[in-house]
Amino acid sequence: MFDITRRKLLGGTAVTAATAAAALFLPRFSFGASDTPLVVGTWGGDFGDLLRSSVDVLLKPQGIEVIQSIGSPTERRTKVLAERLSRRSSMDICCLADFDMQAVAQRDALEAITADQVPNLENVLPFLRQEFSIPTIYSAHVIVYNTDRIKIPPKSFADLWDPKYQGRIGLSDFLFNTNIAVAALAGGGSMTDFTPAQAKLAELRALGVKILPSTEAVAAALKSEDIWITVISKARGYMWKKAGMPLASVVPTEGGYPNVYGAGIPKKSRRKPEASQYLNAMLDPRAQIAFAQKMGYVPTVSNASLPAELDKQINFTQAEKDRMMKPDYAYIIANQSSMLEMWNKTFKG
Repeated sequence: MFDITRRKLLGGTAVTAATAAAALFLPRFSFGASDTPLVVGTWGGDFGDLLRSSVDVLLKPQGIEVIQSIGSPTERRTKVLAERLSRRSSMDICCLADFDMQAVAQRDALEAITADQVPNLENVLPFLRQEFSIPTIYSAHVIVYNTDRIKIPPKSFADLWDPKYQGRIGLSDFLFNTNIAVAALAGGGSMTDFTPAQAKLAELRALGVKILPSTEAVAAALKSEDIWITVISKARGYMWKKAGMPLASVVPTEGGYPNVYGAGIPKKSRRKPEASQYLNAMLDPRAQIAFAQKMGYVPTVSNASLPAELDKQINFTQAEKDRMMKPDYAYIIANQSSMLEMWNKTFKG
Protein backbone atom coordinates (compact mmCIF):
# COMPACT_ATOMS: atom_id res chain seq x y z
CA MET A 1 0.00 0.00 0.00
CA PHE A 2 1.10 2.56 -0.40
CA ASP A 3 -0.18 5.51 2.99
CA ILE A 4 0.18 7.36 -0.02
CA THR A 5 -1.93 10.40 -0.61
CA ARG A 6 -4.99 9.53 -2.68
CA ARG A 7 -4.58 12.08 -5.52
CA LYS A 8 -3.46 12.93 -8.92
CA LEU A 9 0.98 7.47 -11.09
CA LEU A 10 7.39 0.87 -32.58
CA GLY A 11 6.70 1.28 -36.38
CA GLY A 12 8.08 0.74 -39.96
CA THR A 13 11.65 0.55 -41.12
CA ALA A 14 12.26 4.24 -40.47
CA VAL A 15 12.48 4.26 -36.68
CA THR A 16 12.81 7.63 -35.03
CA ALA A 17 15.69 8.38 -32.69
CA ALA A 18 13.31 8.59 -29.74
CA THR A 19 11.85 5.18 -30.53
CA ALA A 20 15.27 3.64 -30.88
CA ALA A 21 16.35 5.03 -27.53
CA ALA A 22 13.24 3.74 -25.80
CA ALA A 23 13.76 0.31 -27.34
CA LEU A 24 16.99 -0.06 -25.37
CA PHE A 25 14.99 -0.14 -22.18
CA LEU A 26 11.56 -1.47 -23.10
CA PRO A 27 10.91 -4.87 -24.72
CA ARG A 28 8.92 -5.03 -27.93
CA PHE A 29 5.63 -6.82 -27.87
CA SER A 30 3.55 -7.91 -30.79
CA PHE A 31 -0.08 -6.91 -30.71
CA GLY A 32 -2.73 -5.76 -33.06
CA ALA A 33 -3.48 -2.13 -33.62
CA SER A 34 -6.11 -0.67 -31.34
CA ASP A 35 -7.67 2.72 -30.97
CA THR A 36 -8.64 1.93 -27.38
CA PRO A 37 -6.47 3.72 -24.81
CA LEU A 38 -4.80 1.76 -22.04
CA VAL A 39 -6.83 2.49 -18.88
CA VAL A 40 -4.87 2.73 -15.64
CA GLY A 41 -6.96 2.69 -12.47
CA THR A 42 -5.05 4.65 -9.87
CA TRP A 43 -4.86 7.44 -7.32
CA GLY A 44 -4.66 10.96 -8.64
CA GLY A 45 -2.53 13.76 -7.26
CA ASP A 46 1.24 13.39 -7.06
CA PHE A 47 1.12 9.68 -7.86
CA GLY A 48 -0.96 10.22 -10.99
CA ASP A 49 1.31 13.06 -12.11
CA LEU A 50 4.39 10.87 -11.68
CA LEU A 51 2.80 8.08 -13.70
CA ARG A 52 2.28 10.53 -16.55
CA SER A 53 5.75 12.06 -16.43
CA SER A 54 7.80 8.97 -15.59
CA VAL A 55 5.91 5.91 -16.90
CA ASP A 56 3.53 7.03 -19.66
CA VAL A 57 6.37 8.90 -21.37
CA LEU A 58 8.33 5.65 -21.76
CA LEU A 59 5.49 4.17 -23.81
CA LYS A 60 4.75 7.13 -26.05
CA PRO A 61 7.38 6.18 -28.67
CA GLN A 62 5.50 2.92 -29.13
CA GLY A 63 2.23 4.70 -29.77
CA ILE A 64 0.51 3.53 -26.59
CA GLU A 65 -2.03 6.06 -25.35
CA VAL A 66 -2.71 5.98 -21.63
CA ILE A 67 -5.60 7.45 -19.69
CA GLN A 68 -6.13 7.34 -15.94
CA SER A 69 -9.26 6.24 -14.15
CA ILE A 70 -8.92 8.05 -10.83
CA GLY A 71 -10.82 6.95 -7.75
CA SER A 72 -10.51 5.46 -4.28
CA PRO A 73 -8.82 2.08 -3.75
CA THR A 74 -12.12 0.72 -2.42
CA GLU A 75 -13.79 1.61 -5.71
CA ARG A 76 -11.02 -0.06 -7.74
CA ARG A 77 -11.04 -3.19 -5.63
CA THR A 78 -14.82 -3.49 -5.86
CA LYS A 79 -14.80 -2.85 -9.59
CA VAL A 80 -12.10 -5.45 -10.36
CA LEU A 81 -13.92 -8.08 -8.33
CA ALA A 82 -17.29 -7.27 -9.90
CA GLU A 83 -15.87 -7.32 -13.44
CA ARG A 84 -13.98 -10.60 -13.20
CA LEU A 85 -17.10 -12.37 -14.51
CA SER A 86 -17.84 -9.74 -17.15
CA ARG A 87 -16.86 -9.84 -20.80
CA ARG A 88 -14.37 -7.03 -20.39
CA SER A 89 -12.85 -4.96 -17.62
CA SER A 90 -13.11 -1.18 -17.43
CA MET A 91 -9.41 -1.10 -16.44
CA ASP A 92 -6.30 -2.59 -18.00
CA ILE A 93 -4.06 -1.81 -15.01
CA CYS A 94 -5.24 -1.69 -11.41
CA CYS A 95 -3.06 0.06 -8.81
CA LEU A 96 -3.65 -0.94 -5.19
CA ALA A 97 -1.86 -1.20 -1.85
CA ASP A 98 -0.57 -4.60 -0.77
CA PHE A 99 -3.55 -5.67 1.35
CA ASP A 100 -6.14 -4.78 -1.29
CA MET A 101 -4.05 -6.42 -4.01
CA GLN A 102 -3.88 -9.65 -2.02
CA ALA A 103 -7.64 -9.61 -1.48
CA VAL A 104 -8.26 -9.20 -5.21
CA ALA A 105 -5.71 -11.86 -6.17
CA GLN A 106 -7.29 -14.36 -3.78
CA ARG A 107 -10.54 -14.04 -5.75
CA ASP A 108 -8.78 -14.96 -9.01
CA ALA A 109 -9.37 -11.51 -10.51
CA LEU A 110 -5.82 -10.82 -11.72
CA GLU A 111 -3.55 -12.22 -14.42
CA ALA A 112 -0.44 -14.07 -13.30
CA ILE A 113 2.68 -12.07 -14.20
CA THR A 114 5.88 -13.63 -15.50
CA ALA A 115 9.29 -12.35 -16.56
CA ASP A 116 8.48 -13.38 -20.13
CA GLN A 117 5.74 -10.74 -20.16
CA VAL A 118 7.47 -8.26 -17.84
CA PRO A 119 11.26 -8.63 -18.20
CA ASN A 120 12.06 -6.09 -15.48
CA LEU A 121 10.42 -8.48 -13.02
CA GLU A 122 13.82 -10.17 -12.86
CA ASN A 123 15.17 -7.12 -11.01
CA VAL A 124 12.45 -6.95 -8.34
CA LEU A 125 13.78 -7.36 -4.80
CA PRO A 126 13.06 -10.96 -3.71
CA PHE A 127 11.06 -10.09 -0.58
CA LEU A 128 8.66 -7.96 -2.67
CA ARG A 129 7.83 -10.47 -5.39
CA GLN A 130 4.23 -11.56 -5.91
CA GLU A 131 2.66 -13.81 -8.51
CA PHE A 132 -0.22 -11.53 -9.54
CA SER A 133 1.20 -8.02 -9.24
CA ILE A 134 4.35 -5.95 -9.41
CA PRO A 135 5.56 -3.78 -6.52
CA THR A 136 5.64 -0.22 -7.82
CA ILE A 137 7.06 1.49 -4.74
CA TYR A 138 7.56 0.60 -1.09
CA SER A 139 8.37 2.01 2.32
CA ALA A 140 7.46 0.92 5.84
CA HIS A 141 5.31 2.27 8.62
CA VAL A 142 7.68 3.37 11.36
CA ILE A 143 7.71 5.87 14.22
CA VAL A 144 7.91 9.50 13.09
CA TYR A 145 8.39 12.11 15.81
CA ASN A 146 9.02 15.80 16.47
CA THR A 147 12.72 16.28 17.30
CA ASP A 148 12.08 19.64 18.97
CA ARG A 149 9.67 18.07 21.44
CA ILE A 150 11.15 14.58 21.82
CA LYS A 151 14.87 14.69 22.52
CA ILE A 152 15.45 10.99 23.24
CA PRO A 153 14.41 8.94 20.19
CA PRO A 154 11.91 6.16 20.86
CA LYS A 155 13.17 2.66 20.17
CA SER A 156 10.08 0.48 20.10
CA PHE A 157 6.44 0.66 19.07
CA ALA A 158 5.76 -0.13 22.72
CA ASP A 159 7.20 3.29 23.60
CA LEU A 160 4.00 4.87 22.25
CA TRP A 161 2.34 3.72 25.47
CA ASP A 162 4.73 5.82 27.59
CA PRO A 163 2.65 8.27 29.70
CA LYS A 164 5.07 11.08 28.81
CA TYR A 165 3.39 11.20 25.38
CA GLN A 166 -0.09 11.59 26.87
CA GLY A 167 -2.26 13.70 24.59
CA ARG A 168 0.49 13.95 21.96
CA ILE A 169 0.06 10.65 20.12
CA GLY A 170 -1.72 10.71 16.77
CA LEU A 171 -2.75 7.80 14.55
CA SER A 172 -4.21 7.77 11.06
CA ASP A 173 -7.70 6.30 10.90
CA PHE A 174 -6.86 5.09 7.41
CA LEU A 175 -4.01 2.91 8.73
CA PHE A 176 -6.18 0.90 11.09
CA ASN A 177 -4.67 -2.41 9.92
CA THR A 178 -1.17 -1.24 10.81
CA ASN A 179 -2.30 0.35 14.07
CA ILE A 180 -4.02 -2.86 15.17
CA ALA A 181 -0.93 -4.91 14.29
CA VAL A 182 1.30 -2.53 16.27
CA ALA A 183 -1.03 -2.69 19.28
CA ALA A 184 -1.14 -6.48 19.07
CA LEU A 185 2.66 -6.71 19.13
CA ALA A 186 2.87 -4.26 22.04
CA GLY A 187 0.46 -6.54 23.92
CA GLY A 188 2.42 -9.72 23.25
CA GLY A 189 0.59 -10.84 20.10
CA SER A 190 1.98 -11.65 16.67
CA MET A 191 1.28 -11.26 12.97
CA THR A 192 -1.14 -14.18 13.28
CA ASP A 193 -2.69 -13.18 16.60
CA PHE A 194 -4.12 -9.69 16.94
CA THR A 195 -6.18 -10.61 20.02
CA PRO A 196 -4.19 -8.40 22.44
CA ALA A 197 -4.77 -5.31 20.29
CA GLN A 198 -8.14 -4.40 21.81
CA ALA A 199 -6.79 -4.05 25.35
CA LYS A 200 -3.69 -2.13 24.21
CA LEU A 201 -5.77 0.26 22.09
CA ALA A 202 -7.95 0.92 25.15
CA GLU A 203 -4.77 1.93 26.98
CA LEU A 204 -3.88 4.32 24.18
CA ARG A 205 -7.34 5.81 24.32
CA ALA A 206 -6.81 6.46 28.04
CA LEU A 207 -3.62 8.30 27.08
CA GLY A 208 -5.63 10.69 24.91
CA VAL A 209 -4.59 9.34 21.51
CA LYS A 210 -5.88 11.42 18.62
CA ILE A 211 -7.42 9.57 15.67
CA LEU A 212 -6.86 11.62 12.53
CA PRO A 213 -8.92 11.04 9.38
CA SER A 214 -6.15 11.12 6.77
CA THR A 215 -2.45 11.33 6.06
CA GLU A 216 -2.86 15.05 5.43
CA ALA A 217 -4.49 15.46 8.84
CA VAL A 218 -1.52 13.71 10.47
CA ALA A 219 0.83 16.12 8.69
CA ALA A 220 -1.20 19.12 9.84
CA ALA A 221 -1.25 17.88 13.45
CA LEU A 222 2.51 17.36 13.44
CA LYS A 223 3.07 20.79 11.94
CA SER A 224 0.88 22.50 14.55
CA GLU A 225 2.45 20.35 17.30
CA ASP A 226 -0.98 19.12 18.28
CA ILE A 227 0.75 15.74 18.17
CA TRP A 228 4.43 14.92 18.61
CA ILE A 229 4.61 11.28 17.57
CA THR A 230 2.86 8.95 15.13
CA VAL A 231 3.05 5.74 13.12
CA ILE A 232 3.31 6.55 9.42
CA SER A 233 5.44 5.59 6.43
CA LYS A 234 9.08 6.60 6.47
CA ALA A 235 8.47 8.10 3.02
CA ARG A 236 5.89 10.54 4.39
CA GLY A 237 8.20 11.51 7.24
CA TYR A 238 10.92 12.24 4.71
CA MET A 239 8.64 14.42 2.60
CA TRP A 240 7.38 16.37 5.61
CA LYS A 241 10.92 16.91 6.88
CA LYS A 242 11.89 18.07 3.41
CA ALA A 243 9.05 20.59 3.67
CA GLY A 244 10.58 22.04 6.82
CA MET A 245 9.08 20.12 9.75
CA PRO A 246 11.49 19.13 12.57
CA LEU A 247 10.97 15.38 12.19
CA ALA A 248 12.95 12.16 12.39
CA SER A 249 11.97 8.53 11.88
CA VAL A 250 12.89 5.37 13.73
CA VAL A 251 12.54 1.80 12.54
CA PRO A 252 11.39 0.16 15.78
CA THR A 253 13.03 -2.88 17.32
CA GLU A 254 9.96 -4.91 16.29
CA GLY A 255 10.65 -3.95 12.66
CA GLY A 256 8.86 -1.69 10.22
CA TYR A 257 5.42 -2.64 8.93
CA PRO A 258 5.94 -2.73 5.15
CA ASN A 259 3.63 -0.72 2.94
CA VAL A 260 3.84 -1.68 -0.69
CA TYR A 261 1.94 -0.19 -3.60
CA GLY A 262 1.63 -2.31 -6.68
CA ALA A 263 -0.11 -2.82 -9.98
CA GLY A 264 -1.81 -5.80 -11.59
CA ILE A 265 -3.68 -6.69 -14.76
CA PRO A 266 -7.39 -7.54 -14.37
CA LYS A 267 -8.34 -10.85 -15.96
CA LYS A 268 -10.73 -9.21 -18.39
CA SER A 269 -8.37 -6.46 -19.55
CA ARG A 270 -8.77 -5.77 -23.27
CA ARG A 271 -5.09 -4.87 -23.81
CA LYS A 272 -3.01 -7.37 -21.89
CA PRO A 273 0.18 -7.10 -24.03
CA GLU A 274 0.23 -3.32 -23.65
CA ALA A 275 -0.64 -3.65 -19.96
CA SER A 276 2.41 -5.90 -19.55
CA GLN A 277 4.52 -3.21 -21.18
CA TYR A 278 3.11 -0.66 -18.77
CA LEU A 279 4.07 -2.82 -15.79
CA ASN A 280 7.54 -3.19 -17.26
CA ALA A 281 7.85 0.59 -17.59
CA MET A 282 6.77 1.03 -13.96
CA LEU A 283 9.77 -1.10 -12.97
CA ASP A 284 12.15 0.80 -15.25
CA PRO A 285 15.00 2.32 -13.16
CA ARG A 286 14.20 5.79 -14.50
CA ALA A 287 10.63 5.62 -13.25
CA GLN A 288 11.73 4.07 -9.95
CA ILE A 289 14.26 6.84 -9.29
CA ALA A 290 11.65 9.48 -10.10
CA PHE A 291 9.27 8.03 -7.49
CA ALA A 292 12.06 8.06 -4.92
CA GLN A 293 13.05 11.65 -5.64
CA LYS A 294 9.52 13.04 -5.70
CA MET A 295 7.75 10.96 -3.05
CA GLY A 296 10.42 9.37 -0.87
CA TYR A 297 9.49 5.77 -1.65
CA VAL A 298 12.23 3.19 -2.10
CA PRO A 299 12.79 1.56 -5.52
CA THR A 300 11.52 -2.00 -5.71
CA VAL A 301 14.20 -3.10 -8.19
CA SER A 302 17.88 -3.81 -7.63
CA ASN A 303 19.14 -1.87 -10.66
CA ALA A 304 17.82 1.58 -9.65
CA SER A 305 20.72 3.40 -7.97
CA LEU A 306 19.79 6.40 -5.84
CA PRO A 307 22.07 9.33 -5.01
CA ALA A 308 23.90 8.50 -1.77
CA GLU A 309 22.25 11.20 0.35
CA LEU A 310 18.73 10.34 -0.84
CA ASP A 311 19.38 6.63 -0.29
CA LYS A 312 20.50 7.35 3.27
CA GLN A 313 17.32 9.29 4.04
CA ILE A 314 14.64 7.02 2.55
CA ASN A 315 16.10 3.53 2.33
CA PHE A 316 16.55 0.86 4.98
CA THR A 317 19.74 -0.80 6.15
CA GLN A 318 20.12 -4.51 5.57
CA ALA A 319 19.53 -5.11 9.28
CA GLU A 320 16.29 -3.08 9.08
CA LYS A 321 15.19 -5.03 6.00
CA ASP A 322 15.94 -8.31 7.76
CA ARG A 323 13.63 -7.47 10.64
CA MET A 324 10.74 -6.10 8.59
CA MET A 325 7.44 -7.47 9.82
CA LYS A 326 5.84 -10.08 7.62
CA PRO A 327 2.08 -9.46 7.54
CA ASP A 328 -0.04 -12.59 7.20
CA TYR A 329 -2.48 -11.31 4.59
CA ALA A 330 -4.61 -14.43 4.74
CA TYR A 331 -5.09 -13.87 8.47
CA ILE A 332 -5.84 -10.18 8.01
CA ILE A 333 -8.33 -10.80 5.20
CA ALA A 334 -10.09 -13.51 7.21
CA ASN A 335 -10.39 -11.22 10.24
CA GLN A 336 -10.91 -7.90 8.47
CA SER A 337 -14.56 -7.45 9.42
CA SER A 338 -14.01 -8.08 13.12
CA MET A 339 -10.90 -5.88 13.11
CA LEU A 340 -12.78 -3.00 11.52
CA GLU A 341 -15.70 -3.41 13.90
CA MET A 342 -13.37 -3.37 16.90
CA TRP A 343 -11.54 -0.31 15.58
CA ASN A 344 -14.70 1.68 14.82
CA LYS A 345 -17.06 0.62 17.59
CA THR A 346 -14.81 -0.29 20.51
CA PHE A 347 -11.75 1.88 20.04
CA LYS A 348 -13.05 4.95 18.25
CA GLY A 349 -16.67 4.71 19.35
